Amino acid sequence: MGIRVAIAGASGYAGGELIRLVAGHPEFELVAATAHSQAGHRLDVVHPQLAGLDLILGETDAATLADADLVFLALPHGQSAALAAQLPPEVRVVDLGADHRLADPYAWANYYGGTHAGPWTYGLPELPGQRELIAGATRVANTGCYAAAIILALAPLVAAGAAAPADVVVVAASGTSGAGKAAKPHLLGSEVMGDLSPYRVGTHQHVPEIKQATGATGLSLTPVLAPMPRGILATVTAVPARGVDPRAVLAEAYADAPFVHVLPEGAWPHTAATLGSNSCHLQATVDVDSRRMIVLSTLDNLGKGAAGQAVQNANLMCGLPETTGLSVWGVAP
Repeated sequence: MGIRVAIAGASGYAGGELIRLVAGHPEFELVAATAHSQAGHRLDVVHPQLAGLDLILGETDAATLADADLVFLALPHGQSAALAAQLPPEVRVVDLGADHRLADPYAWANYYGGTHAGPWTYGLPELPGQRELIAGATRVANTGCYAAAIILALAPLVAAGAAAPADVVVVAASGTSGAGKAAKPHLLGSEVMGDLSPYRVGTHQHVPEIKQATGATGLSLTPVLAPMPRGILATVTAVPARGVDPRAVLAEAYADAPFVHVLPEGAWPHTAATLGSNSCHLQATVDVDSRRMIVLSTLDNLGKGAAGQAVQNANLMCGLPETTGLSVWGVAP
């Protein structure tokens, strides 16, 4: 018998990707998957891509989840904390929501509102010292999707003194799955196709998370909805230290990171190359005119930006190699 796994919020996009990864994981055994409005439905009706998995979605409550060794919470922001508090302390929990990412209650109030539930161990293993903290934790807060792409591009540069932390500008495009599965008029195919549209300009909730993890003190983020199902392309710019080679700094920082790839000189990241993988692709240069540093970062928002990252964290929490059950390589075409 493997490590018993339960997934709350299994009817959403991240929940469906979690089920796919857990079902193919050599050490995990899926014992429960729960939903809210879809409770009582067959899993393969809600997620046709998971045909052959004979499972009925259950009600999302602590009693359904508490029998597992490991629980993934793929719930809307603000709904994880109360449920997690009802689970036994020995049950390992990875929260894909935002409830436990931020250490600063004022940042939580400004960007999310409501009661601040307090921070858990932050779930980005590539940050210095974070693998060890995750491995020793029973409660881990998974990253946000934009946050993962931007932190991986920026954190080593700020830490090395190669990028000025007070002047970071990011424009990042994301596929529509990042907005969740709920039916919304602005996400209809006829609205999205053939269009790029900015949203939450200057107010995106991942900004305090990115600042917390990178040490940036001034950050402007413009998110853009792109006409594709999944993927993120982030363009991160900052003022570099004189004579710095940002690509060399990133290559050294991620030399031993199995899921972060600094591409060869002249190769630029694109979203399709990370589709279905748990990888992040990076490239960096210095603008010949403005002399600003430019870092391009791509990842699958449902992979390294959500479900894949959660499984990577869970692997570490369970004493497994962090790559277990995850793909480094994308799917093409």
